[in-house]
Amino acid sequence: MTRWLWWILFFSGVALAWLSHNRLGAAAGVVVAYLAFCAGVIGSHRRRRAARAALAAPEDGADRPTLVAYASQTGFAEQLATQTAQALRGAGMPVQLLSFAELDGTRLAACGQALFVVSTTGEGDAPDMASGFARRLLSGIAPEALKPLRYGVLALGDSSYARFCAFGHALTGWLQRHHAQPLFDMVEVDNGDPGALRHWQNHLSALSGGAEIADWERPRYGRWQLVDRQLLNPGSQGQPAYHLALVPEDAADLDWQAGDIAEVGPCQPPEVVARLLDRLALDGLTAVRCDSRPMTLTQALATRLPLPDAHMETMAGLAPQALIDALPALPHREYSIASLPADGRLELLVRQTVHEDGKLGLASGWLTRHAEAGAHIALRVRVNRAFHAPVDDRPLILVGNGTGLAGLRALIKARAAAGHRRNWLLFGERSAAHDDFHGAEIGAWLEQGVLQRVDHAWSRDGGAPHYVQDAVRAHAPEIVDWVEQGAAIYVCGSLQGMAGDVHAVLTDMLGEARLQRMVESGHYRRDVY
Repeated sequence: MTRWLWWILFFSGVALAWLSHNRLGAAAGVVVAYLAFCAGVIGSHRRRRAARAALAAPEDGADRPTLVAYASQTGFAEQLATQTAQALRGAGMPVQLLSFAELDGTRLAACGQALFVVSTTGEGDAPDMASGFARRLLSGIAPEALKPLRYGVLALGDSSYARFCAFGHALTGWLQRHHAQPLFDMVEVDNGDPGALRHWQNHLSALSGGAEIADWERPRYGRWQLVDRQLLNPGSQGQPAYHLALVPEDAADLDWQAGDIAEVGPCQPPEVVARLLDRLALDGLTAVRCDSRPMTLTQALATRLPLPDAHMETMAGLAPQALIDALPALPHREYSIASLPADGRLELLVRQTVHEDGKLGLASGWLTRHAEAGAHIALRVRVNRAFHAPVDDRPLILVGNGTGLAGLRALIKARAAAGHRRNWLLFGERSAAHDDFHGAEIGAWLEQGVLQRVDHAWSRDGGAPHYVQDAVRAHAPEIVDWVEQGAAIYVCGSLQGMAGDVHAVLTDMLGEARLQRMVESGHYRRDVY
């Protein structure tokens, strides 16, 4: 869409807001103006990014567009692919959107990064538009051509069929056989499950450097009280990391398994809300309804994205309820749960995100600084079956870095409760003196035999191993031995860097075919962000 059309939309929205004589019309005007303004900002940001890329002209193709390719039968996969492309473009990333009918080996081999949104039809068939997929790609791709490709797959299906998400699994297997590197485990969507789609959006946010990507469907949160917050790494060279504990308003919400995810609805900092109320001359104690609940205007505005300061006048004169109805909700954030229901509270490990302008990340800032002790946190638990603990007593190798220890901690607790004691933790952080998250607890597990082995990698302490992937490589013979005895490998931590490097090391150690068989059998699982 051209720059002039965006300006037309913006001023049309402003005019509609001012000329309308009822709340609904005014709110609609604000929405139109807001969307047009955001689109203009996005377009400007993308143009600046493209100009910088053109000037840099990297020879390695690092700034090539991300390919978003879809195979759709009923149109749902195409819709989600379009939303995916729009989200990435909104975050300033160059994107190429193609259907599988347009995809060939040359285009795929030219990509550095690709996201696939694919449906499965009937009893496990590929959509019609993907019927010539294998023939076109196999005829146009050299054996090693996809080795530089990093990819993610969103697989749509219906679990009432025996071959659930079969085409997504077939595509993933084909990509791995051609040496492409997965960004994260395939996301399966059962009948449009909104929780799985939010998980996909969380991956998109991580790929775009933590961009705020609005939820495609608003989660229904419960109320949880923040009862404890402890700094884990005083004196660290890294950003502060905190251990948090929350208890639910409804005790029935203490219901999850190790590996599940907490979706948090963040709030704006109090000073941001106070400044908005002051600019609009509104009383923060005014009663409104927000997300189907009665609350004060202050509480409601804290959950909403405000209009930019330059266009504050657009909202002037709106009634408080119309204002809340017009503003979009803040996007959620996902965190691995670090505890079990038996602990009586939901625990998280959260590291502060600090942007270039010094501002804290929306969710990390809310959880680690702005929310006071006793504050109510909007939270819901999302089932993450792909990272649940093994049901049997097979050996378990747990690999992670940073706050990825959260998911591994819950798994160790689950294994201890089940009496499964052959567990090996490989964990990476900056410094043993400052970043030994839950070191006393891990040491106790080691003494008690809950953990059979623990290996650390401290990146700022010198010596080897330097990072957790180096620790995996250094202990390759023992890891191979454990795998031959039936061990599963679970990886939790950062998507950028760690997850891909660990995967590459495991591929070298075990071979692509063996690692793929472990994926298919559930012996290799990842929860990365």
